Amino acid sequence: MRVGLHALGIGGGARPEVIRAVATAAETHGFARLWCGEHVVLVDAPASRYPYSADGRIAVPADADWLDPLLALTFAAAVTSRIELATGVLLLPEHNPVVVAKQAATLDVLSAGRFSLGVGAGWSAEEFAALGVPFAGRGRRTDDYIAAMRTLWAEDPASYTGEFTRFDAIRVNPKPLHGGRLPVVVGGNSDAALHRAVTLADGWYGFDIPAADVPARIAALADECSHRGRAFDELTVAVALSDGTPDHLPALDAAGITELVVVGTPPPAPDAAATWVAELAQTWTRPEE
Repeated sequence: MRVGLHALGIGGGARPEVIRAVATAAETHGFARLWCGEHVVLVDAPASRYPYSADGRIAVPADADWLDPLLALTFAAAVTSRIELATGVLLLPEHNPVVVAKQAATLDVLSAGRFSLGVGAGWSAEEFAALGVPFAGRGRRTDDYIAAMRTLWAEDPASYTGEFTRFDAIRVNPKPLHGGRLPVVVGGNSDAALHRAVTLADGWYGFDIPAADVPARIAALADECSHRGRAFDELTVAVALSDGTPDHLPALDAAGITELVVVGTPPPAPDAAATWVAELAQTWTRPEE
């Protein structure tokens, strides 16, 4: 089972010298992938419930720096050569899918094919309102945008007609490096997210899940695969635990998890951040030592 690191782009992890230190140390010490999430907008007192905590509140302060994940990962790509990169996640319905298709393919080319596009439907009505995007129907919009981007990556010229986007005989280049296909990972812990991962994507990213809840989510994912006629092992399955320890690794591996994602905030000094990554690697990527 691979181990990824979700630690870039927020607060002290938004500083370029810290991104460089974390990315290069993660590559050196055996992490498989770097993840970077997104919020375009945060508000001081949201009415929307954050779905990944017991109290419904996001832990990141509203005034914290939060980098655009595609730009942050482009910087990380430039200072590394082997480690994979993924948005975890980009809130797809908040964006123009034609622009995202081009940006994602550009990052894939610049990283020599190391990029996966993790997407989610979003949870903050306040964020959607600020961006002028309807909050209602965001799931259907996400599905439509994934299909549109798949078309743009695979065809040239490309035409598509969906519920929320349409284009006719357009050329959007560059294409992703691996046969006009870029891996799409769906984030989210809901049944709707599992359905979206199985029907439209190449993988699933479960975020901040209690270890005790993982077997039920994996069983639901496998059941969705069975209902949709898809082999479970066709999907990459990444999970970030809310209460994980290295003792959970054997059970996660046996359950079919392909990547455990360690979530953390690096120290603000580059040397300390590099040491922090090395210590995480000692704990998570070589727990037998």
